[in-house]
Amino acid sequence: MSATFPWTTEKELTIQSNCGMLDPTAPKIFPNHFCPSDPLQPRPAYDDLIPPSQLEVPDSEETKEFVDSQVKLTESVLKTCNAREKIRERITELFDHPRYSAPFKRGDKYFYFHNTGLQQQDVLYVQDSLNGKPEVLLDPNELSKDGTVSLNTCAVSEDAKYVAYGLSKSGSDWITINVIRVEDRGLEPDTLSWVKFSSIGWTHDSKGFFYSRYPTPIEAEISEARTETNVNLNHELCYHLLGTDQSEDILCWRDPENPKNLFRASVTDDGKYVILYIEEGCEVKNKVYYLDLSALPHRPQDICNGKELLPLKKLIDEFEASYHAIANDGTLFTFLTNKDAPRYKLVRVDLKEQSSWADVIPESEKDVLVSAHAVHHNKLLVRYLSDVQYVLQLRDLKTGSLLHPLPIDIGTVYGISTRRKDGIVFIGFTSFLTPGIIYQCDLKSEIPDVKIFREIAVPKFDRTEFQVEQAFVPSKDGTKIPLFIVARKNIDLDGSHPCLLFGYGGFNVNLTPSFSVSRIALLKHLDAVFCLANIRGGGEYGEEWHKAGSMAKKQNCFDDFISAAEFLVSAGYTRPKKLCIEGGSNGGLLVGACINQRPDLFGCALAHVGVMDMLRFHKFTIGHAWTSDFGCSDKEEEFHWLIKYSPLHNVRRPWEEPSPWPSQCPATMLLTADHDDRVVPMHSLKLLATMQYVLCTSVKNSPQTNPILGRIECKAGHGAGRPTQKLIDEAADRYGFMAKMLDAHWID
Repeated sequence: MSATFPWTTEKELTIQSNCGMLDPTAPKIFPNHFCPSDPLQPRPAYDDLIPPSQLEVPDSEETKEFVDSQVKLTESVLKTCNAREKIRERITELFDHPRYSAPFKRGDKYFYFHNTGLQQQDVLYVQDSLNGKPEVLLDPNELSKDGTVSLNTCAVSEDAKYVAYGLSKSGSDWITINVIRVEDRGLEPDTLSWVKFSSIGWTHDSKGFFYSRYPTPIEAEISEARTETNVNLNHELCYHLLGTDQSEDILCWRDPENPKNLFRASVTDDGKYVILYIEEGCEVKNKVYYLDLSALPHRPQDICNGKELLPLKKLIDEFEASYHAIANDGTLFTFLTNKDAPRYKLVRVDLKEQSSWADVIPESEKDVLVSAHAVHHNKLLVRYLSDVQYVLQLRDLKTGSLLHPLPIDIGTVYGISTRRKDGIVFIGFTSFLTPGIIYQCDLKSEIPDVKIFREIAVPKFDRTEFQVEQAFVPSKDGTKIPLFIVARKNIDLDGSHPCLLFGYGGFNVNLTPSFSVSRIALLKHLDAVFCLANIRGGGEYGEEWHKAGSMAKKQNCFDDFISAAEFLVSAGYTRPKKLCIEGGSNGGLLVGACINQRPDLFGCALAHVGVMDMLRFHKFTIGHAWTSDFGCSDKEEEFHWLIKYSPLHNVRRPWEEPSPWPSQCPATMLLTADHDDRVVPMHSLKLLATMQYVLCTSVKNSPQTNPILGRIECKAGHGAGRPTQKLIDEAADRYGFMAKMLDAHWID
């Protein structure tokens, strides 16, 4: 499994060799002693380890032995973290409060999710009216004793008679779709397997729905534990007729000539059209095909008859930009797009005159048009992002003209729930200091009537104790990077505070303010400062901001994050030994790269499910989709980008570097999960083994005394669907570890 590329330079060969990639005889046994940061604590011992490349096989005996040894090592260190149990107790107390989603209407019924506090999974409720008695429709907590079966997605039929829902086991991206009757809670016999990255789109006759799946793999490729890492190829769009076996489903679309493409379908509000979105990886571009369902002489299942694909028509047949249908009046469609508009705009086209496109809402000079919803027949509810602060507006659907601004606090607008025919909109809101508010907006009057429908309250949390600031920090090249800073009011800027800096920076993802009971516990009881950096690679300022942190420009992400850390130190919020950095997935890559590039700047690092092997990520599950953001090592030019920052290939000993490098790397915890089939565990396991070898066990009397640990969760995946208790336990472990490494003390 070693990888040598024909264009690798001598320096790059040295980098690869250092991580054991090129040496199949790399030492299999690491020395037995490793120092934690506290010399008074006993030194935890490493068990025998193996070359990193062998850790790519999740179910091998070698990998299992390695994982077992790491679990024991990590627990031995966590037992010495005095704040761990206090953090667990406090987070549990804060978590124990009722939570609600915004209600959504189908037919004459309302649906919403609710958690009483410490339930492992949220429960789906139904009621006949907003004032009607809520009744449990689907409770995932009844499906597993430990809460590891979660509701991944669901869709209610137009007449509200059925709910098709997808269940995930142990956090996997794979789901199984079932159907429940709303009236009597009875299950239909339908069971759909091998579903992944799928929407569910009911046709308005409620006879069936569109969904996406992969072909059933051969038996030899299926692992008993469902931890296989095979590449996901040949996505298919299917139509399932209610009451039939999955083997009878209609294959509506596939593209064997482009096996990496992904397909997602939706049915328009009027029920007349199915829209097919075709995506090539994670790039913010897609094709758009459509079919007029009302023009079909027969049902979809009769047209296809298992012999040919649906006769979809092509509206956009090039990967030139992003298009998302917002509304249609017959053949006149409104789309949200970034075509010639990196901050997005609304455009309109008639399917009968596809060469003529007109702007409805032009691109803003500064703000990003994040979303638009057709509401109350002829209106639009639009959501802008302005310097990472949401702006809500009500506009005219036909002209795009502004009707009313809808004032909102600094925070995140999420879960907008409405239909075009409805005069009522529900809007979810959260912020660093607001657990959650659901607003009810009545659009039937001339001036929108906005009131609080539900407000979420957290026990023993007083928002007036804290404050939020936003700074704009110059990066290495002078670009201003937004940075939110949350702390207790009137703290002394003397560098004494533990500080947690969080980032992501990739895939056009926006990081906006949200509430976290875990972070509130740190602010109140560790006197910590929490910071959120909106670095390049995200979508906070549109597609240009995204592109400025991807592909050949990925280093900008790390420079931005490092600049944010330097600002926090220079401004007196913290100092390097008190500063912890955290990120997940692409943000885990961010953390891994930054501790390699600036180990002197951080006292602790928490990297969740990170993409750590930038030369081989595309060879596992859906990793090939990320080449749109990262590039691919199979291409010579892109290989040279990746090798420069790949965390696995840039582990080095700081004490061998020129001044002002410190004597060691920061204390590090790499977090992964056994059922993560998106960023497979091998990324964290290989980096863990490499760091422990290069920094600790390959050097006699190594200066590396800060722990390098792995936290490996069982029966969990990339993060979605994780039960409440696992969330609490993981937070207690990682922040208990952080507290010890930063010498932060608990304050009652």
